[in-house]
Amino acid sequence: MMVKAGYLQQTRSRAFDSEGVMHDVVELHILGNRYAIRRSDLVKAVSGRIYVQVEDITRNWNEYLGLTRGLAHVSVSGKALNIDLFETGSFTLSLSTLRAVLYGKERSVAIVKIPETPANRVRRTSESQQRISAMV
Repeated sequence: MMVKAGYLQQTRSRAFDSEGVMHDVVELHILGNRYAIRRSDLVKAVSGRIYVQVEDITRNWNEYLGLTRGLAHVSVSGKALNIDLFETGSFTLSLSTLRAVLYGKERSVAIVKIPETPANRVRRTSESQQRISAMV
């Protein structure tokens, strides 16, 4: 079951990158942390199915973009924006609602956590099967 993990909001804020260039950003609040996606990159991702960076955002008199914390891309079905944070997990949000936020019709959109699938599934072996271990 998907559980709400945060929200994305259009604040019309701007942030400086590491080179001192000002960018319009869209803020993401996920599990109590603040992230940002450059608005121009997000528009390209929504229309062209490319990956965009999800970056830390910090405040010190002005807003500053920090390290890249993950990637965002449009889903295969074209109905959602998937956000993969490197240390936190995978999240998703509705693409139709995101478009409404980008074009000023809505103020925010809910972000939900994608449930993790177990990577190591335990395989049952029958009595006739042998276990082979790898030597490296």
